[in-house]
Amino acid sequence: MEVSGLPVELWQLILSYLCLPDLGRCSLVCRAWYELVLSLDKTRWRQLCLGCLEHRHPNWPNQPGVEPQSWREAFKQHYLASKTWTKNTQDPESSNCLSLFRRRKGRRRLCIGVGGEFGSLRAALAAASSYDCLVLLPGVYEEQGEVLLKVPVEVVGQGKLGDVALLASIDQHCPTARLCNVVFMPAHFTSVLYKTTSGYVQFDNCTFESGQLQIHAPGACQVKFCTFNQSSIHLRNVALCVLENCEFIGSENASVTVEGCPSSDRNWACKHLAMLAKSCTASMQEPDPASCPVAKQDSWRESLLGPVGRCEIVVGEERSSFLSAVSAQALLVLAQEDTEFGENLWAAKEEEYPALDSNSSDSDLCSDDEADAQAVYKLPYQAHSLSHTLADVTDSRLQGNRLHALQRDLKLKSLQQELQQDKEAQSLANSLQGCIIRQCLFRDGKGGILIYSQGQAKLEGSIFRDLTYAVRCIQNSKVIMLRNDIHHCKASGIFLRLSAGGLIADNNIHSNCEAGVDIRKGANPLVLCNKIHSGLRSGIVVVGNGKGIIRSNQIYGNKEAGIYILYNGNPAVSGNHIFQGLAAGVAVNENGRGQITGNIICENQWGGVDIRHGGNPILRNNLIFCGYSDGMVVGERGKGLIEGNAIYGNKGCGVWMMSSSLPHLLNNQISHNSIYGVAVFCHKDNAGNYTPSQGGSESFQEETEGASGENNPDSEEEYPAARRPISVALVELNRINHNGAAGLHVKSSEALDIIANVIHANHDGGVAVLQSSQLTRIANNSISCNSRGGVLVEAKCQVELRGNGIYENSSHGIVSKGEGVITENDIIGNHRCGIQLLQAADMKVTKNRIHSFQDYGIALFDEAKGLVQENLIFQGRSKKSILRPISNGEDCVIQNNMLLTFKKRFDMECMLINPPARPHIEGGAPGSCTVADGQRVSSITTRVDGGCHNHGSIFCTIL
Repeated sequence: MEVSGLPVELWQLILSYLCLPDLGRCSLVCRAWYELVLSLDKTRWRQLCLGCLEHRHPNWPNQPGVEPQSWREAFKQHYLASKTWTKNTQDPESSNCLSLFRRRKGRRRLCIGVGGEFGSLRAALAAASSYDCLVLLPGVYEEQGEVLLKVPVEVVGQGKLGDVALLASIDQHCPTARLCNVVFMPAHFTSVLYKTTSGYVQFDNCTFESGQLQIHAPGACQVKFCTFNQSSIHLRNVALCVLENCEFIGSENASVTVEGCPSSDRNWACKHLAMLAKSCTASMQEPDPASCPVAKQDSWRESLLGPVGRCEIVVGEERSSFLSAVSAQALLVLAQEDTEFGENLWAAKEEEYPALDSNSSDSDLCSDDEADAQAVYKLPYQAHSLSHTLADVTDSRLQGNRLHALQRDLKLKSLQQELQQDKEAQSLANSLQGCIIRQCLFRDGKGGILIYSQGQAKLEGSIFRDLTYAVRCIQNSKVIMLRNDIHHCKASGIFLRLSAGGLIADNNIHSNCEAGVDIRKGANPLVLCNKIHSGLRSGIVVVGNGKGIIRSNQIYGNKEAGIYILYNGNPAVSGNHIFQGLAAGVAVNENGRGQITGNIICENQWGGVDIRHGGNPILRNNLIFCGYSDGMVVGERGKGLIEGNAIYGNKGCGVWMMSSSLPHLLNNQISHNSIYGVAVFCHKDNAGNYTPSQGGSESFQEETEGASGENNPDSEEEYPAARRPISVALVELNRINHNGAAGLHVKSSEALDIIANVIHANHDGGVAVLQSSQLTRIANNSISCNSRGGVLVEAKCQVELRGNGIYENSSHGIVSKGEGVITENDIIGNHRCGIQLLQAADMKVTKNRIHSFQDYGIALFDEAKGLVQENLIFQGRSKKSILRPISNGEDCVIQNNMLLTFKKRFDMECMLINPPARPHIEGGAPGSCTVADGQRVSSITTRVDGGCHNHGSIFCTIL
């Protein structure tokens, strides 16, 4: 009959009464009938799928309320999987040709129970032939001894799940078997419910109570739609085993244990299981942005400098502005040349260091008349070695464009992009070996999955909740975890130990009591594209020679550090977004190392990066901004190479360092921070004596591990030899500009080198040395347009100022009350004295070129003494040159200085040519300097009242 003869709705009603074989026949009539059969997906196919007692809802147990994409396809997969056990019917001694003509032996149906042919399972098995179906009628069956399964059979419980209970221990000795719709309970003499050492067994829609399944190679198994209530499954050396849509509840140990390397001796069913696993592989589609915890992620990734209204983050169900008011100001100020950023922090110093209008930075430093007069006497100094870098920091639009470009480069990659670029990760994601666990639920027990002794497991789309731990992978084992949900574990979510590895990708790991991912003792996993958030401790911990590649993850809202590296942990951390943490973004402590490159680290409550106690990382090309404390903290004995980072818009300092630390700050952009650009203090952390187990930090005791919780401590990897020591902290080739207080604030008890930096337009002085018991060396820097003086040296400080260009600062060029050398500097165009020596200063001032528009070139007051010799002083409009004290004339030697006056513009243009304007950088471009590679680091921080002006970071005490 033609389909067009009746309305489609009537056809669908008629076909909905057909049974499965009739639907199959109808679909073969023609294409129109085939389309009609397909159109019954949400009606007849749904009825057939849910009406089958051998299977449950396709999305049970994780999403039983969500319909599958196709009920027909779900029913097809159920049917094919249920027939896997019968595919071992061919006699291996028969040829393929003869098997085509062999007559299939009929299967018998044997009933067991009241009203059946047999009274017990053992009796029925004695009479059964191969591939017979044994039907257990409703009731409870108990076998007193171990039941041997010698022939392939199918054991099916009649009625609903729970109507048939079997108290027995079954040992399989046949090639294949299937058990369905039965509740298994342990016999009185053993807790083993079922075991096989060679054959294939298939469980569908069963319940296991307080017992254990044991599958040993070359045996294999497939378990679907089963419940394990205080039960577990132990897999030893299995080549391939599939667990799908199962629920594990209340386990006293691990619910699934995978032991030993997958065997090369494969069961006949392995190829069928592999085909089934590939056909059922969960799609690798991108997550729906609306369902992501970071709902507006694209807007802030695309434009951190865009309108504040577009920059939002949603964490959990609460929406909060991604940019707070101060964060927004820190960003928007990049598009402006003048702000009142941090005004409240430096206004208190007005009386001690009088200056011009505190809002001045690059322009508006004087009245129009004074500007005209200055133009006559102004010396051109722009062509020095750092002038191209200075042009970058004075051009706010160019600076903003560079931050935009950096942000685009650091855009979070999807898992598909990562797999396309990383062949190792792609190979791991596609591997099918060992135990494959899909769409399972593990809850309310001690452990989820234990993998040890070179075992291998693949976990996809499963949920782990309310456990002690979700996954523990140790002893050279490998775990592949894709799109799982791991939350509310009492310890860490995922443990990796003892050279374990694998791939942890696209998982949602949150709300765990310890770290989301814990990597120790030589473990070396790939951790890609996960959301790790809302933990009660750190997001990721790498400790005890742990390694790993941590890339393209969103790590946010954790109570402690987003990533915590210590005890020789040495991961590669790149391309992550680490934000809104309640402590540091990244903490590197207790001799931790690591390469931390290309990350976005923002809006953390404590330092964006915290390095202490021998921590020695390499930090390159990170974007560290809008933090509620300092951008970076280098605490007691912290080390590291800190290179090429953009550190801006933080509420504290850009970089806070202790004088006992030995970092190398190289070629960083440090700007628009609320307090100092770089601050160096000698204040000792009170938490320096804390042990890692104190103060609420992670639990880092090296617990013993293994299959039974034991481990040989001698197997621990030896600590590598120490790197070449570093003797002096180095701040080199950085751009330090537009910060709320001094560009560089030094209160140090150790030596410090400040070399070839651009220190520009900060809202206090350029460099302030308030304490320096050892030599602070300030050489070849450009210090310009700061709202107060260029350089301040307090009493009893030892400094060497050599080869600097100190230009157009709003107060004195250099004010010194201490000791040292001021030689070969260009001190030009400052609004007060070029050099002012006060109190008991004892300085050697030689071979400088000095020009002041309306004040003295060099002024000595109080008991100042020293040597002022061979300086070239260009007289300004006031014609003032050198002011010397009368009382200590014998201790102050002033000789062989040259005074120049000029009236023609041509004369001035020739003044800074031979040599050209300073600084002079040997070797040319910034970044050409070599940096020693020794480093290390330590913990996180707690609040110290009084802020940075009380000699401490806003957050500077280790937990």
